[in-house]
Amino acid sequence: MSNRKYFGTDGVRGKVGEGHITPAFAMRLGYAAGKVLAKIGTRKVIIGKDTRISGYMLESALEAGLSAAGLDIALLGPMPTPAVAYLTRTFRAEAGIVISASHNPYYDNGIKFFSADGTKLDDQLEMAIEAELEKPMGCVESELLGKATRIDDAAGRYIEFCKSNFPNSLSLHGLKLVVDCAHGATYHIAPAVFSELGAEVITIGCEPNGLNINDGYGATDLANLQKKVVEVGADLGIALDGDGDRLMLVDHNGDALDGDETLYIIVTEALKSGKLGGGVVGTKMTNLGFELALKELNVPFVRADVGDRHVMEVLAAKGWKVGGENSGHIISLDHNTTGDGIVAALLILTAIQKSGLNLVELRQGMTLLPQLMINVRYQNGRDLINDPSVLQAVVDAEQGMGDDGRVLLRKSGTEPVIRVMVEGVNQADVISHAEKIAEVVKSLCQ
Repeated sequence: MSNRKYFGTDGVRGKVGEGHITPAFAMRLGYAAGKVLAKIGTRKVIIGKDTRISGYMLESALEAGLSAAGLDIALLGPMPTPAVAYLTRTFRAEAGIVISASHNPYYDNGIKFFSADGTKLDDQLEMAIEAELEKPMGCVESELLGKATRIDDAAGRYIEFCKSNFPNSLSLHGLKLVVDCAHGATYHIAPAVFSELGAEVITIGCEPNGLNINDGYGATDLANLQKKVVEVGADLGIALDGDGDRLMLVDHNGDALDGDETLYIIVTEALKSGKLGGGVVGTKMTNLGFELALKELNVPFVRADVGDRHVMEVLAAKGWKVGGENSGHIISLDHNTTGDGIVAALLILTAIQKSGLNLVELRQGMTLLPQLMINVRYQNGRDLINDPSVLQAVVDAEQGMGDDGRVLLRKSGTEPVIRVMVEGVNQADVISHAEKIAEVVKSLCQ
């Protein structure tokens, strides 16, 4: 992906009004994508968005560009990313477009594409769109312009899809859930899914105003959810991120589960049901404790590069079905073609209702090793990770921990940060080494 001018690891993303996140660029992108996609088949694209105020602007610009290229547009309104993947398939659309910056603050936004199969657009198509962006924008003849319609029942369709992933023989009756939608795209969907399956649902983070997405709520900030779960005596808390493809959980004591623990529960339930379908894919960030726990279960495990796109690539290569990241991206290809926070929560709730155990008991099978990740923001384009002083700090840490730890530094693909991760047997060593490396990186950002 490094040779791309516009597309990053998860589409085009950045601060609104800067770089590529402007109405002018969105219109050009819509036109370029339309020119490429119009050569393939149905000439219809669906567009969904999260709840950011900039979504209206970018949606209109994309619509204009796609129409100018001769494609019809079906607008979903606020809709989770996995819902767009699902609805792209069910409507037999050429592609699905999501306007979202996922877990980022409201002042960021992004544009990403799904193929007709509901998977991330392949590299070849992205490169073709990039090539088209280098050409002047035109417009088809008036009689060939695309039309725009709105799919009014999109939310209802996706709610029913989510519910279909929970066994008909089970109910959520008797469970009290706190559901945190991050003031994002699931605000009108997730509460309905869980309550219609029988749960008592208390909602937080379900009042989007265009500016409050991911602000103090959702999968990236669990404090309010943890407090609410204890306050109301809930059985568990469910936190989704701004576009609904991540899941984080809080147990009845108010303690947060790591994404690796969530994935472990899903894997063990799939194993019991005979539906695992091979091994499991994690990432370089996956806790070593997860890998050791799967080894005990004789379940094959491999690590992909960070990012759900890379997890999907390895799943496809292996012919496996289940993978995920400790950030809460859980992929179960038996249920959807991309990470789906609501569906992942339903898989957890299936395990709870089948076993009669709570989250505290279900997570007992694995022990997380101490792991610390420090995010260091940067503004220049320097290759900080390969700076000699940073490389030396990493060597010092690795020599200090020996076989009892590991270090990983990487650039985020979605925001301007260097992620410094240290993992090991001794927590004090982990903290010390992570802080030392982060300080060296920070010193280069001055």
